[in-house]
Amino acid sequence: MSWSPLSSLAQLQALTAENRPFIVFKHSTRCSVSSMAKRNLEFDFNTLPADFPIYYLDLISLREISNFIADQWNIRHESPQLLVLQGDSCLYHASHQDIDLGEALAVIS
Repeated sequence: MSWSPLSSLAQLQALTAENRPFIVFKHSTRCSVSSMAKRNLEFDFNTLPADFPIYYLDLISLREISNFIADQWNIRHESPQLLVLQGDSCLYHASHQDIDLGEALAVIS
C-alpha cells in the first residue's frame, strides 16, 4: 500500500462524486509532528483493505486544496490531519496525536 498524491481540486471533486469513502492525510513537510504522524500511518498501512484509496496532500505546495476541504466539509484546517470523506460528508477527522487509522477505518466498516 502506498500514498496516492492529491494534487488538484478537479481530482478531489472527482473523488467526491464517486460517493465512496476515501482517506486524506494533510501533511506539512515543514513540521516534525506531521512527519511523525505520517510515519505512524505508514506503519499501519497493512490494516487498510486492499486498494483502499488513501491520499497524501502536501499542504506547503497545495494549500488551496486544504482551504477548499475546510470550506466544503466545514472542518477547521489543522496539520497534520487525517480525514475520511465520502460525498458531502466527513465521516472522521483527527489531528496531531489524535490521528488513529484504526478509528478512521472503523467509521467505514
